[in-house]
Amino acid sequence: MSTFKAPKGTYDLLPPDSATYLAVREAISAPLKRSGYGYVETPGFEQVELFSRGVGESTDIVTKEMYTLTTRGGDQLALRPEGTASVLRAALEANLHKAGNLPVKLWYSGSYYRYERPQAGRYRHFSQVGAEAIGAEDPALDAELIILAVDAYKSLGLKNFRLLLNSLGDKECRPAYRAALQDFLRGLELDEDTRRRIEINPLRVLDDKREAVQKQLVGAPMLRDHLCEACKEYHEEVRALLTAAGVAFEDDEKLVRGLDYYTRTTFEFVHDGLGSQSAVGGGGRYDGLSEMIGGPALPSVGWALGVDRTVLALKAEGIELELPAATQVFAVPLGEEARRVLFGVVTELRRAGVATDFAFGGKGLKNAMKSANRSGARFALVAGERDLAEGVVQLKDLESGEQKAVPLDTVVSEVRSAQS
Repeated sequence: MSTFKAPKGTYDLLPPDSATYLAVREAISAPLKRSGYGYVETPGFEQVELFSRGVGESTDIVTKEMYTLTTRGGDQLALRPEGTASVLRAALEANLHKAGNLPVKLWYSGSYYRYERPQAGRYRHFSQVGAEAIGAEDPALDAELIILAVDAYKSLGLKNFRLLLNSLGDKECRPAYRAALQDFLRGLELDEDTRRRIEINPLRVLDDKREAVQKQLVGAPMLRDHLCEACKEYHEEVRALLTAAGVAFEDDEKLVRGLDYYTRTTFEFVHDGLGSQSAVGGGGRYDGLSEMIGGPALPSVGWALGVDRTVLALKAEGIELELPAATQVFAVPLGEEARRVLFGVVTELRRAGVATDFAFGGKGLKNAMKSANRSGARFALVAGERDLAEGVVQLKDLESGEQKAVPLDTVVSEVRSAQS
């Protein structure tokens, strides 16, 4: 047994469970691919300042959860704790916004890292699929992304998720609300860290999950009462478009989310079967983020959905995805000549798109057939010296037990017709 173990708060993704994770990633990305979103992949680490500027100095992510390192050259880097800042940085660096076709629509999938207290549904290494639409201010774009996320969840068979929706206003109306909220919060009994947060980003206090804090927030001024007319109209249009698309949502006036860059539309998907870590994904509009990280004004919107959390939601609802068999045909040679011949047949089948495996290691018939059954294959191809002398192999249906001789030169077509 190895003396090494996966680091605390991380996990290894292994077969057969890994097939479910791959299917979830595919289901989440499928609606995006049909909607004009192109794939982007960014480095696993970035300059620390990209996240401190974009995600926010007052967020737990930046102050407590980032994995940081110093290179030999003295550069300060951080393992990426989220995807939006990295994707926007990449788009700006490549001048995608200057190609003349806005919004720039991008989707991504990858691993992210936060130093958190490990618990069910919360890991220090986790997987997300995300989408960003960069360079357009349009309520239809906000609605599009939310609808695509809903469609992804529904395609997996999920039913017990809820969509929470809010508007955080913009640079026109938020300052007055911020001042009113600060006045209210300064009168509460809060710890020093929370008091510092009041001065940097008071909206983050609304997102505090501690019961002692939430009790004191009763009667706090609400942003909806301070929205300017433009933000009200924008939010109402998003709500109307979602309603017309048959998407149910709940207005949540305290929904802030854990990132400082959000403006106007913000939303979260929660699943009540996951306990305290109920969020399975979320996102919102971030019209000022490009300028925060040194780019031009590019109003944008996006989301990230947790692959790990979505898998847990599937388990909570007792949903087992219908996954294609990893192996459809398993070849069992009897003797050296049969090994050479069947190995060639296996290669042919694979090239024809048939998932095929082989009894490696010179196993006897009994052990090789056990391996065939364990593989989940529907068919076994068995051949010995007599079969080869007759120019055939035995095609055995491992479900029914039926077996028939098949000419060597028609194996591929016979297997395909037996599958249909």
